[in-house]
Amino acid sequence: MDRKFYVDLANAGLRMPIGADLVLKEKADHEERLLKGNLLGEVIVEAARRFKTPLGFPLMDLAVEKEWMLLSMGIPAAEIGEYHFHGCPSEADLEKIKTGFAKATPRIKANCDAISYVRKNSDVIPVGMAIGPFSLMVKMISDPITAVYMSGMGVSAAEDDEVKLVENVLELATDAIINSIKHQIDAGAKAICLCEPAANTVYLSPIQLKDGSDIFDRYVLKYNKRIKKYLVERDVDLIFHDCGELLDMMLVKYNELDPAILSLGASRVLWEDAKIVSKNTVLFGNLPTKRFYSDADVPLSMVKEVSHALIKNMKDAGHPFILGSECDVLFVPGASGTIIEKINTMLTTRA
Repeated sequence: MDRKFYVDLANAGLRMPIGADLVLKEKADHEERLLKGNLLGEVIVEAARRFKTPLGFPLMDLAVEKEWMLLSMGIPAAEIGEYHFHGCPSEADLEKIKTGFAKATPRIKANCDAISYVRKNSDVIPVGMAIGPFSLMVKMISDPITAVYMSGMGVSAAEDDEVKLVENVLELATDAIINSIKHQIDAGAKAICLCEPAANTVYLSPIQLKDGSDIFDRYVLKYNKRIKKYLVERDVDLIFHDCGELLDMMLVKYNELDPAILSLGASRVLWEDAKIVSKNTVLFGNLPTKRFYSDADVPLSMVKEVSHALIKNMKDAGHPFILGSECDVLFVPGASGTIIEKINTMLTTRA
């Protein structure tokens, strides 16, 4: 879509929680809906209409690509959550994974069928979802921090097997993500929300970055640029999400991805970030929605105050901005009424 579309949404004062999980968990058959695309599509449309947004965000489930890769290798489903590579995948495993890209898992198929449902049965714009390469790599390796740090010190893949493993898995992860995105675009997605929450100062040494290491460029930007290139080729927009702890220089570098929307966590001061993010990119966020379940941590009055401050200060900054959640808003048993009340406050607060 024309970039002006997103800027116009921002200028019109759109507020937008990413709230499909909340709507899904209201359904008695919510587990069944995860594997039935039409029923999942109904949830996406309902969430978009309830929260008055033209964009239909799906569930922010960042485990589906890992599951896809490992099921293709024959790893039992019960072991996938805790499974890690301890050495570079063999040629036989790589062949199994690449062959598996042609056939979607039940979860990926349901997600794609949901996108197709949204496209065919509503005026809501279908958005796809994928984990970012760095964040997927982190899920696949037991100790990524040490290997990434060693690479930041200048240790090469030829010199160290752990560094070699990280770089091999980054390549494989990028291929998996592009194939996941391909399925979603073929189903009708007009934008992809690419989530890189692990690209943060926990996994990437802030000392190394401040000292001039190029590890962020090599391990984060390089692979995300490859995905961005694919999106450009398919004429699909990039919505980039990173709710991790970031240095300003990391945010500056994200300008190189030229996302239509940049979604950031509550730790960032968005009106300060507006000084370093391109005005061609809409800033999105960044209410502390991860803690909306708790009145002790985030009372209703705080939601009003923070919403008001974001709206006013972003208007003063002159940067296109959509007030929204810092991440997806997850259902919490026993707290759904509290969470919904705070979302409604976010949606109705004025500057």
